[in-house]
Amino acid sequence: MSTTATAPLHESEIEEHEALDEDYVLTPAFVEKVVDAADDGDGLRLRGLLEDLHPADVADLMGFLTAEHRAVVVLWLPPDLLAETLPELDDGIREEVLERAPHGTLAEALQELDSDDAVAVVEEMEDDQRERVLAAMPDVERAAIEHALAYAEETAGRLMQREVMAAPQFWSVGDTIDHVRAQGEDLPELFFDVYVVDPLNRPVGGVPISRLLRAPRATALAEIMEPVNEITVDQDQEEVAYVFEKYHLISAPVIDEGGRLVGQITVDDIVNIIQEENREDILRLAGVSDEDRGSSVSEIVRGRVPWLAINLATAALGASVIAFFGATIQQVVALAALMPIVSAIGGNAGTQALTVTVRALATRELNSSNARRTFGRELMVGLANGLVLAPLIGVAAALWARDWRMGAVIATAMVLNLLVAATVGVLTPLTLSKLKQDPAVSSAVFVTATTDFFGFLIFLGLATAVLL
Repeated sequence: MSTTATAPLHESEIEEHEALDEDYVLTPAFVEKVVDAADDGDGLRLRGLLEDLHPADVADLMGFLTAEHRAVVVLWLPPDLLAETLPELDDGIREEVLERAPHGTLAEALQELDSDDAVAVVEEMEDDQRERVLAAMPDVERAAIEHALAYAEETAGRLMQREVMAAPQFWSVGDTIDHVRAQGEDLPELFFDVYVVDPLNRPVGGVPISRLLRAPRATALAEIMEPVNEITVDQDQEEVAYVFEKYHLISAPVIDEGGRLVGQITVDDIVNIIQEENREDILRLAGVSDEDRGSSVSEIVRGRVPWLAINLATAALGASVIAFFGATIQQVVALAALMPIVSAIGGNAGTQALTVTVRALATRELNSSNARRTFGRELMVGLANGLVLAPLIGVAAALWARDWRMGAVIATAMVLNLLVAATVGVLTPLTLSKLKQDPAVSSAVFVTATTDFFGFLIFLGLATAVLL
């Protein structure tokens, strides 16, 4: 029996293998090893630690590091790993990495990416850096990126992947399979359909790869193709995401103004768009700008202070109502303890109605055809909530203040303010949407201000009329 001799591993090599085997997941110990290597300027050790990581793990690692350590790490990322990592990075960190990476390395990395990912990276570069990086790329790749950048932001033209597999409608299954196999490295990295086109390169149908492989070779494509949902280059990415979600698409062809096939959009791009839009809406509902792990303190403060200032102004409206009824509060001190309850419940109920309405608008479940029905339903929900909660707080307030009139006042005020909350929670985003404004941006501030204002006004107004 023969044996094959192998050279013993050096101690440092053993340590590297153990680092990858034991610390592949980004544990604190693994991150510390990367930090130590960056501090020592040990590029070879950095490359050994990072080269076998998944690009998504490298992107997460970048978020754990300081800007100084990222500046060292990015210099030692192989171009192919850098290429796959760039689309995974948070926006702020990606901008920083792009500034640090050598132009030649970036140009080489972009050639490793599909056209849609390459465009997404290039569009975030500063103009001077973009020019230098594109100048270092081959003419064909550069022209493709520049052509995509000519489309408006957040449109299908920017989002699409130019690599696409198409076949004329007179081909057979065998012709198509042979053509696909002959493409080799020129094949799109990810595709699900072969689009059938007419002589003018306009899509007339599509054949899923799974159906293509099951059909006999002699079968004509025209016999097994199915209709496709075409996306125009100027279509907004939110509209594209809606089409994918509604029709359960995996991919769709993109056409230009003349109806010619120019690219495709796949479901992985749509998942990213949906996550982006949901993230933006959640942040805007909270009055927070788009920030990530790479945002500086000054950037976060600049994003949050304007909304806090608006909240301060709206809070002053509620305070003005309290000041107006100052004499009433002086005579019935218990009102000061009870009035926050009415405004707080109203604010929470308004936020619930607002969140449901904004989501329904975003998913196209709410429009002018069912707006009246939705508004009526939320009013009934507000009334029902009020009728459930009002007796509880009314009895508690009456027992605490030893005055049944106090219980009646706060119970009535709560029912009325919950109706106000339902009204503004639905009508505010509907109105903003009608005015072509983003309903997620300022709705929450307006709803909270309105429920506070009317909560204090109704409660203190009733108290003045009934108790004095």
